[in-house]
Parts: sequence; structure tokens; C-alpha cells
Amino acid sequence: MNSLTILVVDDEQGIRDMVSMAMELAGFRCLKAESAIEAIELIHNQKPDLLVTDWMMPEVSGVELVRRLKRDGILQDVPTIMLTAKVEEDSAITGLESGADDYITKPFSPRELVARAKSLLRRQGKLDGDAKLIIGGLELDTASHSVKINGKPIKLGPIEYRLLYFFVKHSDRVYSREQLLDRVWGTNVYVEERTVDVHIRRLRKALTIDGFEKRVETIRGAGYLFNSSTELEVNT
Repeated sequence: MNSLTILVVDDEQGIRDMVSMAMELAGFRCLKAESAIEAIELIHNQKPDLLVTDWMMPEVSGVELVRRLKRDGILQDVPTIMLTAKVEEDSAITGLESGADDYITKPFSPRELVARAKSLLRRQGKLDGDAKLIIGGLELDTASHSVKINGKPIKLGPIEYRLLYFFVKHSDRVYSREQLLDRVWGTNVYVEERTVDVHIRRLRKALTIDGFEKRVETIRGAGYLFNSSTELEVNT
């Protein structure tokens, strides 16, 4: 699982569902919006790793959406793919000049779109090294979903694995329970915030090798943080 988030914006539900299904089968987490206005709110709240947007939409077009967000710096580091039925060269140039990084014309192959998305994410460095993530003796292999601490394998449940992956990718930053629910469980799943505490305890229990459980810190009144420091005090 890549645990990267892709926002799909299209006023046609069929296109949204098709693109989302293809991306989810490739291991991405997907958000969907039927308008530019809805997309702006999701971008502010969810901060996706890649945006796929239709060119022609009511009220605010995909071109205008990208132009505004790039101008305001909101999509500065977020690659964008434009979906368009337009095939003229000048239309493609207009899309790219608006700030889009790539475009694909309808009808298109979902596999080609996924390949283009992965290519952009690699160029951004967001997929580089995804096969293995290593922090101070902790090795997480995303291909096999296996985890080792100083060479010793540990067993994790699916939620604990996703929590650990998220923490490793976003180490040294505090995340509230609500933020963890959104980023790990997803916005369309209703789970009580105290459920996060249960899975944090399970994750810590699984990490009790060479003191690694101490890396998952509770920040009182704020949430949780994964400490990437290699200088933690370790019990021997």
C-alpha cells in the first residue's frame, strides 16, 4: 500500500468512480470531488499528494482550479494531471501553462493514468525508496508489508501497519487523533477517536524490541508523534 492520497475531481460520477477504483487497486488512497469548490475544501483539509482533475466543469473549470491553487502556492508541491476531451495542441498547452504537470485525453486507459500518476510521484520523490523505509534500525518493506527492528521480524495487524507506515513517512510531527483517523482510516469511515488509542497501544506493544516503543510518543493535549531520533535511551 502506497498510503499516498490522490484527489479525483470530475463532475461525472462514472469518471470519478472509474479513476478512483483504478488508483485504489494500485494501492493509493482516493478522495473524490464533483466540483472545484468541493475540491478546494478537500485540498485544504486533506493535502493530497496528487490531483487528477477534469478540464471542463460547471462554474469553475479544472484549468482555473489549478491556476488559482498554483498561484496561491497551495499546490506548489502537488503534481497535477488534467483530464480533457480536447485534443487540439493549443488546448493541451493551455492546460500545461495553467500549472498542470501532465494531461490525458478522454477516453483513456485507467492503467495509463495510473502509470502517469506514478511517474509524476516518482519525479516528486514521493515514491522513491517506497520499497523499503528505514529509520534507525526500523525497516518497513511495503512490497511484503513486513517490518523488522534491528533485523528481528515483528507482527502487525493491518491498522497497526498503516499507522506505522504513516508515522514513518511523517515522523517528528504531531498528529491529533482526528488527523490520524482521517489519514489512516479515511474520511468515509466512522470510528471513535478513542479507537486510535487502542491501536496506538497495540503498535507500541509490537514495537517492544530494543526500546522502539518509545518512539511513539504521546504529546499531552495534542496527539501522537513518531520520534525518528536515533539517540533514544534504550533499555538493555
